[in-house]
Amino acid sequence: MLYINATIVTMNARREILTEGALLVKETRIAAIGKTKALRAEHPDEPTYDLENKLVIPGLVDTHVHLAQAMLRGSGDDCELIEWLCEKIWVLQGQMTAAEAYGSARLCIAEMLKSGTTCFVEAMCADRYGFDGIAQAVEESGIRGCLGKIVMDVGKYASQSSLTMHPGLVETREQSLLGAVAMHDKWHGKANDRIHVWFGARTPPGVSVELLKEMTTIARERNIRITMHCAEVDADKIHYRENHDMTAAEFCDYVGLLGDRTVLVHMVWLQDPDFKLLAESGTHVSHNPSSNCKLASGAGVNVGLGCDGAPCSNTYDLIREMKMAAAIHKAVSCNPVTMPAETVLEMATINGAKAVGLEHEIGSLETGKKADFVVLDFESKLHTNPSPNPISTLVYAATGGEVETVVIDGRLVVEKGKLLTMDEEEIKREVRRHADNLYERVGFRGKSRWPVV
Repeated sequence: MLYINATIVTMNARREILTEGALLVKETRIAAIGKTKALRAEHPDEPTYDLENKLVIPGLVDTHVHLAQAMLRGSGDDCELIEWLCEKIWVLQGQMTAAEAYGSARLCIAEMLKSGTTCFVEAMCADRYGFDGIAQAVEESGIRGCLGKIVMDVGKYASQSSLTMHPGLVETREQSLLGAVAMHDKWHGKANDRIHVWFGARTPPGVSVELLKEMTTIARERNIRITMHCAEVDADKIHYRENHDMTAAEFCDYVGLLGDRTVLVHMVWLQDPDFKLLAESGTHVSHNPSSNCKLASGAGVNVGLGCDGAPCSNTYDLIREMKMAAAIHKAVSCNPVTMPAETVLEMATINGAKAVGLEHEIGSLETGKKADFVVLDFESKLHTNPSPNPISTLVYAATGGEVETVVIDGRLVVEKGKLLTMDEEEIKREVRRHADNLYERVGFRGKSRWPVV
């Protein structure tokens, strides 16, 4: 297929934006990219797909997602993190069935696809969620998924020993670490290499030093990538200092976590030595501004974007997340030129691709790379008109609602706003049924602070 007449944001090394641009897709890859007139002349027999007045960008990469939490949207709003985790979210997740987790994963994936995300990192796939079902949801949908299987052996949280996980979420070394290795053997590289299996370590002390060291050794031996929540709350910083006399990054270095195959998440409570260690080791960071609303980047550190989970950020729309990333840094630094739109788009595309180790395959639109791209319609919407600078419009004015078409591996998965690989109505119907059953079983009901009459 020859996609023609578009404005194409290539994200190539020169960051070129092509007007009257065209993309030739053959099988799963971009066979050519250039001006429409030239490519039509060179390939007169190719079928064409007209994208006149549309913007084309590389598929977005969400570096931090919780699939099982999509079904829990709105169940923990306006709470402090500890209350949110221990009294609400873990209670619900700790009693979730595999069927419910599969339904939640499908909801999350559908939302990501329709808002332009083509690749994601799932941070903590618990054993009880049924890894096979989660991988199946990725395979069916056409999306790229890096699935982090939980690694843990202690049911504790942060520095406060009184904060225990729900027993339904506690796993042993055999369930978690060895289970992750088994799932890597079974699923890694499946679905035309759209499924990758990672280690998804819990935040210490939810995972012991001994198990972390064993995990990082296996990761090096088998080339398994790692993601971990690291310095999300002040209690994490206290834990590293009081129990190990180290900063967060020093601890990660001690157990072998640092390196270019690791994505550390929520790096909020960092200290001066941490930035140098992260940069020198090539460790990637996932910045989740809507979830944290905190500064999370340092000089020389590759930073991608993440939406986190629906109970904290409430959407899996990475385009909306881009605006938050741009705005929050300006507010924190009191500098309006900090974090320009172009930098934020890099975080959501090529930086995210680097974080997942796929920068040679995705993250930019170049000949030979995978045909993963997103088409947006700005012309028909009031809030995206006029648009003299498409990058600025994308980051500051657009939402995932402007996504019209999504192509992954050369395959149309969303066309003219319609999800082609999944039944959207069936997904919504099933997830409402699953949510009702879970809330009833747990005895949980979200309540408004205002009287409901």
